[in-house]
Amino acid sequence: MSNTSPLISIVIPVFNEEESLPILYEGLKKALADQGLSRELIFVNDGSTDSTQEVLSNLAAKDISVKYIVLTRNFGQQAALTAGMDYAKGDYIVTMDCDLQDPPEMVPAMLDKAKEGYEVVFARRAFRDEGFFKRGTASLYYGLLEKFSDTEVYGNIGDFRLITKKVLVQLKGMREKSRYLRGMVAWLGFNHAIIDYDRPRRLHGKTGFSLLKMVRLGMAGILNFSLLPIRLGLVIGLISIFTGTAFLGYITFDTFVNNEVYQLYKWLSVVTFVFIGFLFILVWIVAEYIGQIYNESKNRPIYVVNKEENFEHELEDSYPQL
Repeated sequence: MSNTSPLISIVIPVFNEEESLPILYEGLKKALADQGLSRELIFVNDGSTDSTQEVLSNLAAKDISVKYIVLTRNFGQQAALTAGMDYAKGDYIVTMDCDLQDPPEMVPAMLDKAKEGYEVVFARRAFRDEGFFKRGTASLYYGLLEKFSDTEVYGNIGDFRLITKKVLVQLKGMREKSRYLRGMVAWLGFNHAIIDYDRPRRLHGKTGFSLLKMVRLGMAGILNFSLLPIRLGLVIGLISIFTGTAFLGYITFDTFVNNEVYQLYKWLSVVTFVFIGFLFILVWIVAEYIGQIYNESKNRPIYVVNKEENFEHELEDSYPQL
């Protein structure tokens, strides 16, 4: 393959994926074989505790296009994706998961859209072969985010996407610590296309994306790209006020018309009960925003690199290494 061929960078965060890695590698080789592109497959080992690193080392030893970054610990999927993109040098950059739920055979279709002039190509999950709870909560979350976000964030779109080098340059300049790349890419506003695919069931290993991590990622999306929590507090407050006023009207009517006597503590207890709950919600929302400000103000690196392999360039000083 000519050295003048356009370069595609595939960025893949990895956490305990020793079984999936060889299958994904072969799938990507097959998918990219006839595309007329040079390639680099950038795997980011995000604190794996199984034999993932051994598998990566073997792949890198036999194929120079396989490159890997080893982080000092588990920094999370969004940080690992950021690390891989910081190292990427491609004209096209594809980010995807390692668990084979993002099919490698979709990459050529994404490239076709990019060649039509689109700077961003989103892969949307038309069908998810997952449990009812996962599908239901995902549908609810994306529905709320799509409706209330100040930036147009599309539903059922994860981190399986293609961006061009122009988009990558702008994305690298966004160094906030609480990262929600799905929203950040959408916020940039480049012209985009969406292709649909069926998301298969995970075949190997267990997901490293626990319920807690999913909640944290969801909160990052809502807090960074939506005023929904503040608006939700307003809605709950209005409902509380309306309910309290209605009850107050009822007991007032009952007192003056039916001569029913309500002791003062009964009047106060209902109103207090309603508004204590309202205040707790508002305090929680304010605390979340303050927490985000606190994390940003610490200005810690998004990730720390322990080791890298098959990279021919030095990373910029602003992206820390050991």
